[in-house]
Amino acid sequence: MNPTRLFDCIDVQLARFPQEAMFAAKEEGGIWRKYSTAEVKELVDRLAAGLLHLGISGNDMSVEKRDKIALISNNRPEWMMLDLAVQKTGAVLVPIYPTLAANELEFVLNDAEVKLVFVSDTELYQKVQSVRDKVPSIKAVFTFDYIQPSLHWKEIMSKAGEEDLKKLAIAASSIRYEDMVTIIYTSGTTGTPKGVMLSHKNILSNVISSTEVFAEFCAPGDRALSFLPLNHIFERMVTYIYLFNGVSVWYAESLEKIGDNLKEVQPSLFTTVPRLLEKVYERIMGRGQELTGLKKKLFFWAVDVGSKFEAGTNQGFLYNTQLAIANKLIFNKWREGLGGKVKAIVTGAAACQVRLLRVFTAGKMNILEGYGLTETSPVIAVNRFSESGRRFGTVGPVIKGVEVKLEEDGEICCKGDNVMMGYYKRPDLTAEVIDKNGYFHTGDIGVMQEGKFLKITDRKKEIFKTSGGKYVAPQPIENKMKESKFIEQMIVVGPERKFAGALIVPSFENLKVWAGQNNISYGTVHDLIRNPAVLEMYKNIVEEFNTQFNHVEQIKKFELCANEWTVDGGELTPTLKLKRKVIMEKYRDAIERIYL
Repeated sequence: MNPTRLFDCIDVQLARFPQEAMFAAKEEGGIWRKYSTAEVKELVDRLAAGLLHLGISGNDMSVEKRDKIALISNNRPEWMMLDLAVQKTGAVLVPIYPTLAANELEFVLNDAEVKLVFVSDTELYQKVQSVRDKVPSIKAVFTFDYIQPSLHWKEIMSKAGEEDLKKLAIAASSIRYEDMVTIIYTSGTTGTPKGVMLSHKNILSNVISSTEVFAEFCAPGDRALSFLPLNHIFERMVTYIYLFNGVSVWYAESLEKIGDNLKEVQPSLFTTVPRLLEKVYERIMGRGQELTGLKKKLFFWAVDVGSKFEAGTNQGFLYNTQLAIANKLIFNKWREGLGGKVKAIVTGAAACQVRLLRVFTAGKMNILEGYGLTETSPVIAVNRFSESGRRFGTVGPVIKGVEVKLEEDGEICCKGDNVMMGYYKRPDLTAEVIDKNGYFHTGDIGVMQEGKFLKITDRKKEIFKTSGGKYVAPQPIENKMKESKFIEQMIVVGPERKFAGALIVPSFENLKVWAGQNNISYGTVHDLIRNPAVLEMYKNIVEEFNTQFNHVEQIKKFELCANEWTVDGGELTPTLKLKRKVIMEKYRDAIERIYL
């Protein structure tokens, strides 16, 4: 069969390569619970029929009238089963980050006019309950864990009768390739979330094109470990690749337990973000430092050999011999730490350090870096498993079915079936990013190397990603913190870094008054901003404002600046907007101190 809807993955897998563990996760008692393909089909159909019994449907299948179901949960089999069940009813899934602040959660639930909410645990249940009175569209909240007095998700299945199952068959058969399947909310330039509308066509076309890449290193029966959030389109789309190709999906218990789970599951592949790879690398380096004598010398010799690795280049007999020795003596232990069977690791969401790419790939843990956005479902380009299709420092060749062109300023624009339907209820914002020829303007700047490999060189948008792949919108944070009478100007920094930091220009007039009241003596403003009491005061201000933002948006460290930013100084435009690149270049040393 040629699939035309994402939920067709169940029938495809059942017909071609039924799995003992379509999904697996640790449940009570710390035992891995496996869900076979046949069991998943039964559970999904009963859940979908139960949703129909509750009155959930696609109604007239228009974008506005279709029922919306919110899902706020960690990765687990129930996540994907609910996703597939909602699809079959014609309703629309709205996945939400568990870490979303309450005010943003309220906005998303109201904007999507969500009817039912599914959450995983007590904490998320209470978060939804805290805003429920402000969201009149919500009819019920269900939980995956057993939580009193909430409704458990399995209660929905018990309501499904034979008539509901017959209705489900009719509803599912009427769903088309072009129909919307999900709305994923992402941060806008103002910090207000935007709902990205994606259809079966958008995501499935990306699944089919990306499958050609994945087919080089995965096969039916292989295992994948899943830990990147499923509410992000990257992990969700990749999961559909697994399901359509008979790869068994095992869910990690938590980020803290990934190391243990890798050894237990022994996956062939997994997806990650650079920050997690950095943590793995830092931990391995730490262990290397603990070694002594010859073992320590061998360890760092191997790392040095690996750091010289270049994909697709034969560096001669001597280097190849050294690399073989490094693999046998040192890197084999690294591979064991990842379960011993990893063929490839796919990374995206932020730029990966080239040194990590070299060392891991030299150690036969192939890291394939890719690029895309929620609006492009998401993959635009990705490095290949074959060395001829890989270049470190690039995001690889553009995938089949996606057309990329570079504007005069280098902005990357793409066109294809993967480009979103638009922003929910925001045709004005849609028109800003999709031009009359159907090209989506990414806001990223890039170049083509060797006429084949796409390289990202800059960010056109002010919104940036941390090295963990999380978006940070600077302006709302800056504007909020400038409400303090002690903060005159501020710029949030942190692209491709571990966390968000800030450069702060104090309101020196108010600061000097405060210093006098607190008997703080100083010579120059440079002395003043280095005073421990002043630094403690600003730390308290920042921490107080941090409570109003998500964890990833919170300012972890800052530097105080002695000079105000001006038009004459080159830091501001004539309309007094921050020239971010100028400031970050001028204060490069201060920014580096933040990340020491």
